[in-house]
Amino acid sequence: MTTRCVRVISTLALFLAALCAPTGALAAGCQLKSANGDIQHVIYLIFDNTHFERDNPNVPSDLEQMPHLLNFIRGNGTMLNNYHTVLISHTADGILTSFTGVYPDRHGQSVANSYRYFKADGTTASSSSFKYWTDLTDDTGNPPADPLPNMVNADSGTPKTMPAPWVPYTRAGCDFAAVASANIVLENTGTGPNGDMTKVFGANSPEWNEAKSNAALAQADFVGFAIHCGAGGGICAGNPNAKPDLLPDEPGGYNGYLGLFGAKYINPVLTGGPVVNDLNGNPILDSANRPGFPGFDGLFAASTLSYIAQLQEHGVPITFGYISDAHDGHGQAGEIHVAYGPGESAYVAQLKAYDDAFAKFFDRLAADGINKSNTLFVITNEEQDHFAGSKPTPDGCDGVNVPCTYTHVSEINGNLTGLLAAQQGILTPFTVHSDMAPTIYITGNPARTDLVTRNFGRALGQLNAANLYSGQQENLSAALADPVGMKALHMVTADPQRTPTLVMFAQPDYFFFTGAQNCNSPCLFIPGPGNQTFAWNHGGIQPEIASTWLGIAGPGVRNLGDDNTWADHTDTRATMLNLLGLNDTYVHDGRVLIDQLFDWAVPQSLRAHRATLERLGTVYKQLNAPFGSFNMNMLRVSTKAINSGSPSDDSTYNTLEGKIQTLTTQRDSIAIQMRAMLDDAAFNNKPVDEQQAKALIVQAGFLLLQASFLN
Repeated sequence: MTTRCVRVISTLALFLAALCAPTGALAAGCQLKSANGDIQHVIYLIFDNTHFERDNPNVPSDLEQMPHLLNFIRGNGTMLNNYHTVLISHTADGILTSFTGVYPDRHGQSVANSYRYFKADGTTASSSSFKYWTDLTDDTGNPPADPLPNMVNADSGTPKTMPAPWVPYTRAGCDFAAVASANIVLENTGTGPNGDMTKVFGANSPEWNEAKSNAALAQADFVGFAIHCGAGGGICAGNPNAKPDLLPDEPGGYNGYLGLFGAKYINPVLTGGPVVNDLNGNPILDSANRPGFPGFDGLFAASTLSYIAQLQEHGVPITFGYISDAHDGHGQAGEIHVAYGPGESAYVAQLKAYDDAFAKFFDRLAADGINKSNTLFVITNEEQDHFAGSKPTPDGCDGVNVPCTYTHVSEINGNLTGLLAAQQGILTPFTVHSDMAPTIYITGNPARTDLVTRNFGRALGQLNAANLYSGQQENLSAALADPVGMKALHMVTADPQRTPTLVMFAQPDYFFFTGAQNCNSPCLFIPGPGNQTFAWNHGGIQPEIASTWLGIAGPGVRNLGDDNTWADHTDTRATMLNLLGLNDTYVHDGRVLIDQLFDWAVPQSLRAHRATLERLGTVYKQLNAPFGSFNMNMLRVSTKAINSGSPSDDSTYNTLEGKIQTLTTQRDSIAIQMRAMLDDAAFNNKPVDEQQAKALIVQAGFLLLQASFLN
């Protein structure tokens, strides 16, 4: 076992707490309860849009070009490559589903990375999905136009803030650090009544005054990094910069906990000074060369992994980190945005830099005594993407040996307002959350059965055009859903103001927005040279977007290499907490991935009923997961219903919608029982009632069969 001593910093108490902390051992006060007490560290990393599958059959995938990472997972644990996102498939809802273990209807972010909400007058306003955990939907209005929490959950019967993901760790006495991890770090420098700076530091505090006078400096100082300290104070003890870690809605209360927020207060804990260097020895700076947070698009592997390593070395045993995508050029700190195509030289170079960073990271951890024998490694991706662009040249280029070049690297932009007016004569006012999967909010918030809504939905399903890349004529919509279909897909949250009128899952090359009805510029166009900033589409239902990957290694995890078990984002948290002997205050939507774990690492109730729980879990995912077979069939029927009928006869729509509602109600009833049984076995060591489990499997199977034949 090795040790790494820290420098003396601002107070003697803080110095004594961190001095010569043994990095291979569990931090003092941290009470993880893994089966044999082996797990002493948790390292969770989530990538932005980094692919296991190839986007071009000739070009090695992102992970193939990062062999140090890929081989670490395959050689030490299990790589699940049949792992799925949620709807809508975006960075925010993917990360937050993985963090919480519940689907978006329970954590509030079903439309991301921003969303719209109806105001009292029937118009809409926009809110960001990326907000600190306790923020409101509308954090600027006084009073707010929508006063509900951004992370809204109604399990208690009343809309409240979703329980926070760090709580089981800190209640166990473990410090929990986040590096650019969505919504568990400060996300903005707001100084309004509900702004982050006001809530965390207080109005007229030095931090608040800095944000008021110099928001860019405050962004570098306070956004993007956080340590939520364990019970007893942890690394926050004696630190004058620690602030109360407030979670007023947390079940069971959460009083007396502290947190450190921002590089200004965390960097000195790690280095004794204001600067942290990346794994290559370069200072981590913002776009103005100030030490601190480099922006969410500036968290390259060498930077995030450096923070993770240093936090672990300084006695923070639970570390969550985010790594920016490699298929865009971000500049030093996210100040530029240039999209690359598969195999372009700059893209390949970034992947090589990422791979080099992982090589240094794993070597450094090994030297610290942090390895698969005592550390749970969870490494994943929030979604994959569809590349929209021209064909690469030369033919057969592989990127590594022969660079690929592209005439166009861009999604096809579409003016939805103009298309509806020109092709279908629809002049109804509406707003849209611009996206590959645009969500539509008809002004006035009419009911789904109103004539204006039905005419709009039918028109949306009839839009067509010649694809500007392939030249092929195609329907622009791959699928449609209204609130009935959205409820089946776990897209209707506890906040009725943010439920869209309709959602259009588009064909993969397109990105839709609202514009002029007369389309002064073409309704569909490819941005010209110099404006090709977005080419990697997500949000839709296509397999290259919905199917992603999860790597897991450490004590209790079997070394299976590649594994095609069907899983999704909700399964990550349940599996992690079960291995760690911790639990949440709520039932997860996911289940423990017991096939990937050794018998000795899981509770007796999972071992005794492994075969039954495997069958139960498999059927449960197909019944309840957004990309499971039940929901994909509901989306198919929803599309047919919305496209059906006429202003004088909507009988088909009413019949099909009624069937979706009936089956969804039955699904929810069965799924709640199944997830409770899975959670009880995993976390309450409750024996499985084999007869009841088999009955639920039969009921679920019959419901899946009904859904597949529904028309």
